[in-house]
Amino acid sequence: MDTKGDSFNIGVMTQRSLQIGVSGGIGSGKSTICKIFERRGATLIDLDGLSRASTAEGGSAIQEVKRVFGSDFIDPSGAMDRKKMRALVFSEPLARAKLESIIHPLIASLAARQAKEAQKTGAARIVFDIPLLLESSHWRSSLDKVVMVDCLLDTQIRRVQDRSGLSAPEVHAIIQVQSTRAQRLHAADAVVFNENKSLLEIEREIENLEAQFGL
Repeated sequence: MDTKGDSFNIGVMTQRSLQIGVSGGIGSGKSTICKIFERRGATLIDLDGLSRASTAEGGSAIQEVKRVFGSDFIDPSGAMDRKKMRALVFSEPLARAKLESIIHPLIASLAARQAKEAQKTGAARIVFDIPLLLESSHWRSSLDKVVMVDCLLDTQIRRVQDRSGLSAPEVHAIIQVQSTRAQRLHAADAVVFNENKSLLEIEREIENLEAQFGL
């Protein structure tokens, strides 16, 4: 399962495409910002979507998840039991590391292939939607720019609860295992503060960012 040859060379395949990583804490609204980049002509590569696909029925990670964690973590449809796995990885850091060691190389390899195809078509910019950018150490060196999406903690919690039905303690548990807000802001080349703004206001910010990035 060694895919490092794919995953570590995303940023050096060609100079034609500016490669932008977009990240942020859970509930920050990074997916919205990524969609705006896409609407403005960027090629979007959604690592969260690739991750979900890898653990869905027939996904590329399923056999290894079953081997490492056992069939109890595979639901009747053949997909990974996300609820059961979430409970495990938030209570046992070693289990979280094992799961990431299965999934991260797979999605990095798939993202690299998608980026390569986009560059063949002459894409001016490729935007990677990376939920755990700082937690996956190779990404920062593979990207030209990092855009962090930021919001207030209370807003994060409310947004996640509204869309997932998780309790506030469950959301807090997820936030606790992610990089801190200070760490994210320190790593950013640019920050979009996604709090009480209209989509039009955010789009204008993205337009200004693209200008700053030379696009």
